[in-house]
Amino acid sequence: MDKAVSFFFKGLEALLVLLLAAMVVMVFGNVVLRYLFDTGIDVSEELSRYFFVWLTFIGAVVVGRQNAHLGVETLVARLGDWGRKLCMVLSDLFVIGCCAVFFWGTWQQAEINATNYAPITEISMLWVYGVGFFTSIGLGIMAALRILRVVSGRLSGRELRAFAGDYSDDEAHTLRGHLE
Repeated sequence: MDKAVSFFFKGLEALLVLLLAAMVVMVFGNVVLRYLFDTGIDVSEELSRYFFVWLTFIGAVVVGRQNAHLGVETLVARLGDWGRKLCMVLSDLFVIGCCAVFFWGTWQQAEINATNYAPITEISMLWVYGVGFFTSIGLGIMAALRILRVVSGRLSGRELRAFAGDYSDDEAHTLRGHLE
């Protein structure tokens, strides 16, 4: 199961790379066309905006798996293990609540977006804003699984330390320390 999840997230990371590369090519190509030939490709402007939306929301799920979202560790770093676990569960409950609201809002807008079409590509706007379903479900599941790990006692000490901002056993941090 872990290999399937890792494979899935590697696929998401590859998709993010493709989206970013396509955005760079489309935007740079349009700049060159506008500067040199006083023309442009309208489709590339629209698609690059949509790719940016997808890149942001898919990236949020990938970063959520790595527990790399912005956090305020000032208080949590001063707490013991029990306090850190309590803060972790409370913050994950808050995340699940936000995901539920986000999913519900996406659901409420789905019918409108499905019948709204992009001006140039004429794709349904549900393809653009429907990524909210993926993001809310993905982040919600990860938060729920972390709560289950805390409650069942299967949360690693490394993950708990990372939640408090202590990355001293992280490979990148250790490597950076050796290089300095």
